[in-house]
Amino acid sequence: MGGQACVFYGAAEFSRDTDLAIVADEANLVRMRRALDALQADVIAVPPFELKHLRRGHAIHFRCQHPEALRMRVDIMAKMRGVGAFSKLWKRRTTIELPDGTRCDLLSLPDLVQAKKTQRDKDWPMIRRLVEAHYFQHSLKPTSAQIRFWLQELRTPQLLVEVAQGRPTQCRRLVLKRHLLAHAALGEMENLERALTAEENAERERDRQYWLPLRAELEKLRRPQGK
Repeated sequence: MGGQACVFYGAAEFSRDTDLAIVADEANLVRMRRALDALQADVIAVPPFELKHLRRGHAIHFRCQHPEALRMRVDIMAKMRGVGAFSKLWKRRTTIELPDGTRCDLLSLPDLVQAKKTQRDKDWPMIRRLVEAHYFQHSLKPTSAQIRFWLQELRTPQLLVEVAQGRPTQCRRLVLKRHLLAHAALGEMENLERALTAEENAERERDRQYWLPLRAELEKLRRPQGK
C-alpha cells in the first residue's frame, strides 16, 4: 500500500520500507506475528502491536533484523482516512505475479491514490505520477471507468484539459463532484492550476484534522506511566 505498490504501478520510487494494509482481527494478528518473528522484526515506536491501536487507525512500525531483510522497515495499518474497509480493499485489489511466481496483492490504484492524499509533501508528486502513468498506459483505448478515474484524479493540468475536452459528456457529469473540471473543460490553465493547488491544500488540512486526536493518543503513549 506504499512505495513498493507505486513501483509496481509504474511510478518508480526508491523505498526503504514496506507498507502493508491488513485485516485487524485476532486470527490475522497471530499470522502477522509469525511472519514478523520470521523476519526478526521488532516494534520501533509507539503504539505497540495491538488490535485496539490498529482499529483506531494507527500505524505500527517495525524494523527487521533478519540477514536477508536487515534494517528493512515494515509499517502496518488496518484503517486509513478516506479509504474503505479492508473487505472492500481486498475485493478491489490488484494482484501481480512476479517472474519467480510470487504473487503480490496491491491496493487498487484508486485506493492507493486516495490513501496517499496526506499532509506529506512527497505524496502529492507521487499521486501525479501514478495517475499520469495509468493515463499513458491506457489512453489509446480507455474504458468509461478509466476516463472517470482520470477526470477525478489527474493532477497534471495539460492532461486534465485533454481528457476533459476530449470527453465532454463524462466531464459534465463530474463537474459537481470536482468543480475544477469546469476550468479544464474551458482550457483555463491558470484557473485550473490554482484550483488544483486549493484542492491539494484542502486535502492536506483534512488529513491534519484526522490525525490530531491520533497524535494526541501517541503522545500519551510516549509518556512514562504516571507522568
